[in-house]
Order: sequence, then C-alpha cells, then structure tokens
Amino acid sequence: MIKIAFTGCGLGDFIYKNIDFNSAAFQKYVSIVPGDGGLVPGQLVFTEELEKFSGKSITKILNDICGLKVYDAFNIGGPALVSAICAAQILFNSEAQIRYFGAFGNDKKAKALLGLLEKLPLNIDNLSLLGDATPYTTVLSDPNYNQGRGERTFINNIGAAGLFDKSFLNTDFWNSNIVVFGGTAIVPQLHSQLTELLALAKNKGVFTLVNTVFDFISEKKNPDSPWPLGDTLKSLPLIDLLIMDYEEAKRISGQEDFKMITEFYKKNGANAFIITHGSEPTYIYSSGKKFENVETLLPVCNWISEDFERNPALKGDTTGCGDNFVGGAIASIAMQMNDQNNKLSLIETAVWGTVSGGFACYYTGGTYFEKYWGEKLEKISEMYVRYNNNLK
Repeated sequence: MIKIAFTGCGLGDFIYKNIDFNSAAFQKYVSIVPGDGGLVPGQLVFTEELEKFSGKSITKILNDICGLKVYDAFNIGGPALVSAICAAQILFNSEAQIRYFGAFGNDKKAKALLGLLEKLPLNIDNLSLLGDATPYTTVLSDPNYNQGRGERTFINNIGAAGLFDKSFLNTDFWNSNIVVFGGTAIVPQLHSQLTELLALAKNKGVFTLVNTVFDFISEKKNPDSPWPLGDTLKSLPLIDLLIMDYEEAKRISGQEDFKMITEFYKKNGANAFIITHGSEPTYIYSSGKKFENVETLLPVCNWISEDFERNPALKGDTTGCGDNFVGGAIASIAMQMNDQNNKLSLIETAVWGTVSGGFACYYTGGTYFEKYWGEKLEKISEMYVRYNNNLK
C-alpha cells in the first residue's frame, strides 16, 4: 500500500466568474509596485493588505468590481487540499491511502467545507479545527484574459492556517511513502519550518514533494529579495520533486532570464523540478536520482481552447488548474511506485499532471465533484490517451 500525506494550504474558495480585469472598476485596485497590496492577475494578495492599499473595505471593493451579484460558486480550494483530493480521485480503486493534515476554524465556512469533503474519497481524520476563522480566498476570474486563455486573481484570508505548525504532523504523517508540502507560503509557521520538515522526511527515507504558491508575505516584506523555501539552499537538495509556476520559480530563484532560473535550481541541488507556465509549454528537469534523467518541454492540452470555441458551455474557469496538475503528478508517482519501477519517469508524471490540470478547465473551482467514484479518472484517462496521441 502506498501511503501519501499532504499538508499545507486548504481553504474555501468564493469564486466570481466573468470579471473583466481590463475594466475601470478592476484597474483602480491594481498594484502599482510589487508588494503594495494591490491586485495582480495570476497573483495573491491578503485581504487586509488590499484594504490598506485601497482605503476601502473588502465589501466595498467587491461591490465595485463585481457589482451586487453573489459569488458564482463556493468550492474547496488550496494547493495542498485540492491536489490531495485530485490524487485520491485518480487513485480511488488502488490501495493507496491518502491523508490531509491542515486546519479550519470553528465557523460556518468550516461546516460547509466539511460537508463537501464528506462526499470525497480523502481521509481528513487529521484536519484540525483551530481558532474562529476558516481560511478562505475570494477568487476573481476573467475567462477572456490573456487572449481568451483565462486568468484569476486571489484575495486571501489566512485565518486558522496562521495557527498550524509542525506539532500537528503526527506519526500518521511521517509513516508515509510520500509527503507533500503544498502552498506553505500561506501557512506561515509551517513555511518557516520547511527545511527542518524536509530533513526529517529524508531521514525517514520518505519521498518529498513541494508545490509552491504566490508568497505574498515575502513579497510584501522585501519585494527585491528572493522568496525563501525555508532555508532555500538547504531545502532544494531535500526535495525529490519541486513543482512551481513560472512566476514562483522566478521569485524563489531571484532570476529573470528563464535559462538563469533553471540553472539556479540545477546548480543548487534540485533533484527534479517542473515549471508550469499557463498555456505555454511545461519545463521538466531531473538530475537522474529518483527520476530518470531528463530535460525537456511538454505542451499543454492544446485542444482545450478549440473545445471551448466549438462549445462555450463546456468552459469552466482556470481556478485549481495548477493544484490539479500536482494531484495528477502525485497520482502518477504513486502508480509508478506501485509498479516497483527502479527509476520514476518524470515525463509520465508531468503528462498525468498536464491532463489533470487541463481537465480542471471544464468546471468551476478547483475541486471536481464526481457523479460516481472513478468518473474523474475515466475523463482524465481519455485526455491522457488523446494527449499521448497528439505527441506522436
């Protein structure tokens, strides 16, 4: 049995669709300089910082941008929790055991999220209820941004995630084959302990995966300095697979040129890493330790935009695409481990990530609620076959 433990960001997403990022209403809240608390498409800001930046309450800001409409969807979000759910859905018929370790508050949002989680094949026995406020994010989604490829911006409330630290990671967490640290930059205490936690995992012989999120805390504190992954130079050799989007890879490395970004990770001991870039090809690299040696670019699912052009009703939004990429990648690693491969294939891992992330474009929000267990696996498997046929 493969045991996978996830920790990091899990929250509720309030999703507002069809927001025009080029509108005057949105533009007056757009950031002027990095870390000032203004909105940036594709990036995250904290509610209190946006309120300081604008001099207005979040209620007034949302009324300005969204009008009086109620949010379009409430869904489960967060880089750790959504990727855990995705992996559990793909691996539902295997013997994999998948657990999530995180924190909600004692409020109505927690009750709503717990009600949704009951419908999903994920073990949440180690989900703690801390403080009064459940973490949540207001997601503004513009499906027409970036030449119709779509983009989101995130307004985050840390809540109980600010109280969560390593003390909540019990023996069930460490007695795993794979441990995943997802979006810890918005779980501040856990993020500061990341190097220590990675070292402990490696001492136990556990496979380690880190997937990043926009680090507004570091951006606000010092926008001219690289973002830390704990102690970055000590952390990188302890991570078996690091998954980032382009902006996060750039900010963590402190480099601007793409070649210099990738060289930073290589020369500082990264064993394997993946850099996604929205609708652009995904970069993958492995030094040959856990994964077979590889360095290449893989395309995204290019037919998705064609599907939406033919039938606009199919289009959801891009919320959770990156998180589902991670979930698909982890599911692939678990499947390969179960097959007892001596060396894992990073290409296979990235392909499963790509189709899982691509599938998220067909519904609203990060979490897909199946009509029956196995439905998501069926749909992603169809995309997997189509993707590989297109590569030939």
